[in-house]
Amino acid sequence: MASKMVPRNIASKFLAGVQPEGAGASVRRAIGTLKVRNFTPFLMMDHLISTGDGFPDHPHRGQETITYVLQGNVDHEDFTGSKGTIGPGGLQFMTAGRGIVHAEMPKKDALGRDPEIIQLWVDLPKLKQTEPRYRDLDGSEIPIARPNEQIESKVIAGESYGVRSVQDLAYTPVVFYDYRVQPGGGIVQPIPEDFNVFLYVLNGSIQVNGETVDRHHCVLFEKEGTSINATVEASAEARFIIVGGKRLDQPIFQHGPFVDTSGWGILKAFWDFERAKNGFERCNGWASKLVTGTQKK
Repeated sequence: MASKMVPRNIASKFLAGVQPEGAGASVRRAIGTLKVRNFTPFLMMDHLISTGDGFPDHPHRGQETITYVLQGNVDHEDFTGSKGTIGPGGLQFMTAGRGIVHAEMPKKDALGRDPEIIQLWVDLPKLKQTEPRYRDLDGSEIPIARPNEQIESKVIAGESYGVRSVQDLAYTPVVFYDYRVQPGGGIVQPIPEDFNVFLYVLNGSIQVNGETVDRHHCVLFEKEGTSINATVEASAEARFIIVGGKRLDQPIFQHGPFVDTSGWGILKAFWDFERAKNGFERCNGWASKLVTGTQKK
């Protein structure tokens, strides 16, 4: 199969810069900056590096979020009554749909490790008014492909080396792979032709089409091609994620946590949130126990 794959070329490569987020947190933002405003269907990609006081009660509308906890924990709670903890290696797929308000509060894990988290915001295709929903996965539920001693691929969404992920996690079709590759190893990851794809290096450095990509750098790929090819030539293991999503033929209007296909839709989101209408009715008198310690009546 690998000989039939056509590698995608690099469209751009850049260092994901550090910026503040939430209540004193810091993130490396690869998508969602002036450099890369969006990369359909992706609206944002953050690599959390400092937690501060977390992410107190805040709204979303019009998108899905994918939260991948590399280490540490994330406690979450929302106004629908959903709450829990995403542990090390765990995942949460959250569909905000017509509206949700929640809190996400990172904390150390049982080994005393500070949280390290990847979060993606994904646009919703024609489902802006769907009801909110969650799909949570424990780290032990994520299938792993090990085609040889040099490669490990956690298959978060999609298929890698014959191993398929848990299905129907998100409304927008996505693929998501967490690779660890030893020195001398190389990977060929097939990608659907109608998907946009990017790569982000968590640790080490890799070679993509002969070009070095170092830690905390992001690569956006051209549209043409059917695979992502990468090798590790250094003396240390490299860890990187490959993420792709179906290109959506729709306008993107975004202001903070609200996403729509028109400017009017953004104005309406603010209006609905401020007045607790049209999906935000449960905002009235609600605050998360994660923030307040008690539920308001």
